[in-house]
Amino acid sequence: MKPQAIVKKLLGSPVLKWTVAVIVLVVGAYEIHERWAGVSSGLDQIGLLASFEALLALLVAQYANLKVWQVILAGMGSPLRTSVAGRILLIGQLGKYIPGSLWPVLTQMELGAQAKVPRPRSATTSALAMLMSLVVGLVIAVVTIPFAAVRSGDYLWVFVLLPFCLAFFHPKVLNALLGWLFKLTKRAPLEKPIGGRTIAVAGAWQVTAWLFQGLQIWILAEKFGTPMGRLTLIALGGWAFAWCVGFVIILAPAGAGPRDLLLIAALKPVIGLGPATAVMLVSRGITIISDVLVAGVAAFRRPRVTAPESPADLAASDAPATVPPDEPAP
Repeated sequence: MKPQAIVKKLLGSPVLKWTVAVIVLVVGAYEIHERWAGVSSGLDQIGLLASFEALLALLVAQYANLKVWQVILAGMGSPLRTSVAGRILLIGQLGKYIPGSLWPVLTQMELGAQAKVPRPRSATTSALAMLMSLVVGLVIAVVTIPFAAVRSGDYLWVFVLLPFCLAFFHPKVLNALLGWLFKLTKRAPLEKPIGGRTIAVAGAWQVTAWLFQGLQIWILAEKFGTPMGRLTLIALGGWAFAWCVGFVIILAPAGAGPRDLLLIAALKPVIGLGPATAVMLVSRGITIISDVLVAGVAAFRRPRVTAPESPADLAASDAPATVPPDEPAP
């Protein structure tokens, strides 16, 4: 077996990713145990009310992320009702807690097929939505990171991706690359190119999602008496930077490890190590609650799926084509 194949197989191994996840949990548990006095005090100071307010902010961010996915999918030729799009995206995203980067996409492909969305279209939409989240997060981090007091020199290589990602989202470049990819995989081409308006609307929803994700960090951290202006930038920039690094480092499920450590590093100079750790723990907890809550709502609201729109989609998927919307996509 060639060295490249060995490395590829090793990086894709569930055993390796579970091992990384266990190591992260063990190291994290040890660090929390060593500093439990400060962490416990921080948890008490945050309180249930602030945790609930932060959860509400995350739910708004979840809705904005859903609209990003829905807008991109509509731009690719499959406009769906929000309830249908939510069932596909919000249930499928639970796959991110399983080590392995493709689980969310694979789940969304299968759920999308049940809603008469061609599998290649679902996969492309999910990939574009994740990339858009990364691009917007990197832009926000670049703008705000100087105020976050993070020693981030070892991670600044992440920003090398930014120019390429921005160029990728130019309509001409994006459509050309998608056409080449579909031709390479012997799939039917897009019925219509993705327009600049689709990218702009999806980008606006993505900015909204990031703002509310930063808001949930600010709600938790402001309990420790930091001036609002500086803390706002630290909360938004530190969280965006931590999320982007966690997204790029794929060995741990849902960004566990690098994301948590970088969030603590961003908040530590302002509120201290114990409170920063407490904010990280509460944020991680309410993020899981938010994911499970929206997936549960989407699962119990089983939308009605209507007849196929066109026979062209039958060539691209096992399922028929699109679902006519009850409400227009933005």
